[in-house]
Amino acid sequence: MLQRVQTLYLLGAVICTGVLPFLLPLWHDHNKFPVYFQSDLFIFFLFGISSLLSILTINSYRKRQQQFVISRLNIVLNVILLLLFILYAPKLSGDPQVSKKGIGLILPVLAIILLAFANKAIKKDEKLVKSSGRLRK
Repeated sequence: MLQRVQTLYLLGAVICTGVLPFLLPLWHDHNKFPVYFQSDLFIFFLFGISSLLSILTINSYRKRQQQFVISRLNIVLNVILLLLFILYAPKLSGDPQVSKKGIGLILPVLAIILLAFANKAIKKDEKLVKSSGRLRK
């Protein structure tokens, strides 16, 4: 059932972690040039794993419990990404103004929100399937 609402949330998470990091800068260096996530291999790897987990979650639509667990794991991974960005932010050169930081720093936050909405929808589906199973007996 790929036409469920959690699929839209998970596709949004794939866009946040797989597409937008290529387009949005994470921060600007001391020469005001934008720095994208590809410059740090570890962050690149974490964004890739997060995207793959979201795609795996979409494809495991028949196993709602597994889908829920994978999505939770993806939330933990995005929290780790967010913590890495928080650790990197004070080390950036320049003024500590928000304008110096790139818009890409909020991508893990958006992904966490979308994954939480997806988990809520998965739980709702699981509850619906369990209640319809009781009606059959």
